[in-house]
Amino acid sequence: MANDWTSPSEDADAERFEAKIYALREEHRALDGAIQALQETAPYDQIGIMRLKRRKLALKDEIAHWEDQLTPDIIA
Repeated sequence: MANDWTSPSEDADAERFEAKIYALREEHRALDGAIQALQETAPYDQIGIMRLKRRKLALKDEIAHWEDQLTPDIIA
């Protein structure tokens, strides 16, 4: 998917970033299941759920960071 404006190292970086984003999204989805499972058990671990939700938000921020790395800064 290389075009005339990207170097081979930029393509490798993009692939590495995409792989990182994919892994982070998988972990984010897995946390959904873990949170759901904790909420279904009685009595459920409120602190554990809060920690998982905090981790999920941190992952969301990290995903946004890596997605920004894929998008070049364009000065219009």
